[in-house]
Amino acid sequence: MSLVLKNKYFLLRHGRNNHQAEKPDVTYFYPDNEPPCFLIDEGVKEVQKAGEFLKERGIDLIFSSDVLRTRQTAKIVADMIGLNEIVYDLRLRDVNWGAFAGKNKKEAWGFFNNDGMKRFETAAPQGESWNQCLERVVSVLNEIEGSFQDKKVLIVSHGDPLWLLEGYVKGLTKEELARERNEKGTLNTGEVREL
Repeated sequence: MSLVLKNKYFLLRHGRNNHQAEKPDVTYFYPDNEPPCFLIDEGVKEVQKAGEFLKERGIDLIFSSDVLRTRQTAKIVADMIGLNEIVYDLRLRDVNWGAFAGKNKKEAWGFFNNDGMKRFETAAPQGESWNQCLERVVSVLNEIEGSFQDKKVLIVSHGDPLWLLEGYVKGLTKEELARERNEKGTLNTGEVREL
């Protein structure tokens, strides 16, 4: 059963960045690569398209992950819709791959025996599980819900945190979440979803 929320939420994944273009089979470092990942031209265009869509939605507040690719995404949209303030929150960062940061994705997933259900409960060494990632993004949602009412809120983050948050709001079980991720994947770069 879906949560009843006091505010209306839009989720936006950052635009395509140089890491995705140059190292598609490699996990990100946490909280970001060094030097930080940045939006490429394609990603800027994706975000501008999202901004056009969001212009008509009357966004009141923007909360964003604090890493460069999400800051760039949030700033483009804020400029387009005329908002001056963005709240940056480290709890909206991408999932932490820990010891598998910067490693081949197949190697990283091999640790979990390619089992999404195991990823919920088991943290990567020096990293975090999906449950831990979910806990921190839900804490942001709960704070927004406790502080505001009848606002239109944009949350700018990364694929896994947004997928987990959307599933939580929809009341999906971990099995349903894992199946959805296998079948549909997470939000595409620059994609907006309305909760």
